[in-house]
Amino acid sequence: MSDYDFFYWSVPFRGQFVRAILSYVGKSWTEMGDAAILDLMEGTVADMPVPFMGPPILIDRKADFAIAQMPAIILYLAETLDLLPATAPLRALSMKIVNDANDVIDEITLDGGREMWTRERWDDFVPRLTKWMSFWEETGRRLGLEADAGFLLGGDAPGIADIVTATLWSTMVDRFVVIEAILEETAPMTLALTRRIAELPPMAKLATTAREKYGDAYCGGQIEASLRKVLKA
Repeated sequence: MSDYDFFYWSVPFRGQFVRAILSYVGKSWTEMGDAAILDLMEGTVADMPVPFMGPPILIDRKADFAIAQMPAIILYLAETLDLLPATAPLRALSMKIVNDANDVIDEITLDGGREMWTRERWDDFVPRLTKWMSFWEETGRRLGLEADAGFLLGGDAPGIADIVTATLWSTMVDRFVVIEAILEETAPMTLALTRRIAELPPMAKLATTAREKYGDAYCGGQIEASLRKVLKA
């Protein structure tokens, strides 16, 4: 029996953060699949394991607890799997980074596809994207991150901030070389950290599995198609 049931679409995107944490700590989970998600979304709120508008949803089978919303799931896992720093300021910074990552993927999909990408929209967005990238770089700089060593919030092992950071940027740059070039120029320490974490065996295995299951898919749908058209990816 798996440790968790996980509801997310058959793409990496927002669900990959949860998969990455579970992979890193060696927990097992069952992907419930797109059909099960649609059944829940089309049903009544009273029948949902936790009230939600859209996935991800995580069910901790041992604790008999369900939670939705990516940052809330990450906080729950970080608390229960001992992935948060010891001090309140660093715990708060960790969750800020989780929420920043959530905002970045909202913006890279234009709020879930409310509009489609055009060349003009992308050109207008690049300065904002580089500003987002600089948040990670400056946070790391202030806390002693180096280009070839260290973790985002210090410590002697990756924490929740590092796993989320690596998942955000590695999933994106592996699929869009234009974004990789921007990150390398704007936030080289962040890219180096991302690569170090991504090379850890559980993370590398997860990335390989994602490629096997989802191919080149990132977020799916028309919004991904418009992004690929603009970036010629």
